[in-house]
Amino acid sequence: MRSARYGRALSILALGICAISPFAGAQQGAKSGEWTSYGADLGASKYSPLDQITPANVSDLEVAWRWRSVDGEIQGQDPRYREIAFEPTPLMVGGVLYTSTSLSQVAAIDAGTGETLWVYDPESYKNGRPANFGYLHRGVAYWTDGTDSRVFIPTGDRRLIALNVKTGKPYPDFGEGGAVDLTKGLGREPGGSSQYSFASAPTICRDVVVLGSNIMDFISLKEGSPGHVRGFDVRTGEQLWIFHTIPQEGEFGVETWEDDSWKYTGNANVWSLISADEELGYVYLPISSATNDWYGGHHLGDNLFANTLVCVEAETGKRVWHFQTLHHDSFDYDLPAAPNLVDIEVDGKKIKAVVQLTKQGLAFVFDRVTGEPVWPIVERPIDQSLIPGERSSKTQPFPTKPPPFEPIGISIDYLIDFTPELRAEAIEIMNEYDWGPLYTATTERGTLITPGVHGGASFNGAAFDPETAILYVPSQTYPSAMRLNKGDERTNMDYTFGPVPGTEFFIWGPDGLPLLKPPYSRVTAIDLNVGEHLWVAATGDKYRDHPRLKHLDLPRLGTGGRWFVLATKTLVVACRGPYVEFLDKRTGALIGEFKIPGHPMPVQSLSNGAPMTYMHEGRQYIVFNLGGISSPAEFVALALPE
Repeated sequence: MRSARYGRALSILALGICAISPFAGAQQGAKSGEWTSYGADLGASKYSPLDQITPANVSDLEVAWRWRSVDGEIQGQDPRYREIAFEPTPLMVGGVLYTSTSLSQVAAIDAGTGETLWVYDPESYKNGRPANFGYLHRGVAYWTDGTDSRVFIPTGDRRLIALNVKTGKPYPDFGEGGAVDLTKGLGREPGGSSQYSFASAPTICRDVVVLGSNIMDFISLKEGSPGHVRGFDVRTGEQLWIFHTIPQEGEFGVETWEDDSWKYTGNANVWSLISADEELGYVYLPISSATNDWYGGHHLGDNLFANTLVCVEAETGKRVWHFQTLHHDSFDYDLPAAPNLVDIEVDGKKIKAVVQLTKQGLAFVFDRVTGEPVWPIVERPIDQSLIPGERSSKTQPFPTKPPPFEPIGISIDYLIDFTPELRAEAIEIMNEYDWGPLYTATTERGTLITPGVHGGASFNGAAFDPETAILYVPSQTYPSAMRLNKGDERTNMDYTFGPVPGTEFFIWGPDGLPLLKPPYSRVTAIDLNVGEHLWVAATGDKYRDHPRLKHLDLPRLGTGGRWFVLATKTLVVACRGPYVEFLDKRTGALIGEFKIPGHPMPVQSLSNGAPMTYMHEGRQYIVFNLGGISSPAEFVALALPE
């Protein structure tokens, strides 16, 4: 039976909870002027009802404080520890911000002044460079039972540490000697820290710390570290459960890994952010692709639970329901973003829903209690691979609503057409590669794919306004050119993958212009009560001064790259590097913008982290991060004049 059918089938557990009221969800969004989870709340709303900063006064915003990362001194002494980007989003609880740093340090910061209150340094950087992009970290998790309050960090060198929020000191009775060794309890020995590490904030639901992992993508072996997700006791650090993202012998879905490939295949990890519903007691796992990202000839089959949204019980790790958004991935189309838990009303029916964004520009919407699609999802035939040993899935799932928030696939109609000459040159470039609709198979010649390997959507996720049921989705529009290469003596794989030489994962158009039509970075507003787009707005502006365009009267084109959004009662805030833009929630019109001096725009493939907002002593602050390898890593807080 196809795993697509598994995605629609309800497990016994799901049937057992159908009596739960669909109106029982807690209020969505940040509460009490604080920001207690990476995405504001456990449902990743990235929404705050604060309204002190409005369209009428954004032009009055000023820098209230700046906080320079405490990594700077260490990096100054040893440049090997420089980050590739500064990506954490701080939390704010009780007038204190809590953050990780790129080197897995944890700091407490005064919310009103930006003064450092304490720093904890686990010295994880001394134990080797973490997987993929090295020294970067995205944040911490906060927990309290009303008496004890803790901050949790999974470090780059594979430890889970709980810190007292007042002192910044570890709990000696947590784990062994104050830390949990995350290399133990996986059931299979992981590779070193350069292969298996941790970079994203954990999620805490019903006193269980739930952790994904960061696993090296760019490997040339068919074996890899498994990406199983685990739950740990919030007080003791005891491992309570493990969910096998690659099913083991006798488990549901193991037959979708042919020729016993489940025994050695790795990845299928949750490298992004995890969401949870505290009242339901459910955790939602956005699982990524299996080893290898582009050639699946060594793990034939549909490969559950890779590229699957899985709902599990927070206290036990037992699967409640799941849906596989991509069968047998050979496109590196991970599930990259925290699922958004949303309460919506469709055709008069109130639904506790969950939205999963994908790199390929699709939004899948499900009832988060039962896993049933809110709108039909259809299986459509796709292009089949001609690479020896590979076997594509015959079909892939496509949501009927909402429409894609990015161009999907490549056609001449998508190419730039500012002038007939540019269109003709773009066609010449496109024809240097194989190309076609979404899921056109990768070839030895090289295949253009859109969205590219960085998305579409990514860990920047989306913001959801619970008052209007509008989802604000940031995304970027750049194709990649990928190809498969025959294996040699350096690998045990029949084929390895890589970008077409000279493209560095992105393929450009004539004279350094983008290949496709704008906007190159955008926010799409989606009304989730009806499943339709309301507006699309470019974020940032670039290329209009290009010699071949400056004579044209063009609108804002966007900059490309990852922009991050948050929503408040009055505004949509979008940021990337030193640029902050304020958009009208109803129309997407640009209301105002702010640039922090002394910082360049991040390079195309990099980004910083998500902004957050809070109220402290009667003043609303918006905090965002910027810098890293090309400029000092820091947080900047904006506020209205006192």
